[in-house]
This record gives sequence, C-alpha cells and structure tokens, in this order.
Amino acid sequence: MATLDLRQSVLEYVKRADNRFLRLVKAMAENYDEERISIEQYNKELDESIDEIARGETYTQEEMGERIKKWAKK
Repeated sequence: MATLDLRQSVLEYVKRADNRFLRLVKAMAENYDEERISIEQYNKELDESIDEIARGETYTQEEMGERIKKWAKK
C-alpha cells in the first residue's frame, strides 16, 4: 500500500476512533523515532537485554498485560 493510501486509511480509523484508541495512537506517535540506530547500538541493547534476563529482571505475560493497561490510561 502506498504511503498516501495508507495515510488515508489510518485517517479513516482515527475519524471513527474511541478515546482509548486515540490515546494509544498518540502514545505511539510521541514515542516514534524515525532514525535507525547503528548495529553497534543494536548489539549493545541486545547484550543489555540478555544480561537483564540472566539476572531475572523479567515480567510474566500477566504482569506485562497490567503494565500495558496502565500505559494506555496515560
């Protein structure tokens, strides 16, 4: 789908959206970063994530569900 067609399609969803959907879209837009990171930065972030997992710094699926609900309310 071309960018213009995709934009029009998304705008149609936004026109009919409820408050929850709009808050989610707003949060995504505010956190969107178009710049790509370097392969070095990517690998660094992967290594940090692997270290967090090794230390047990993880969330269950249920815990993440609750976190997402809280984020959506902001």
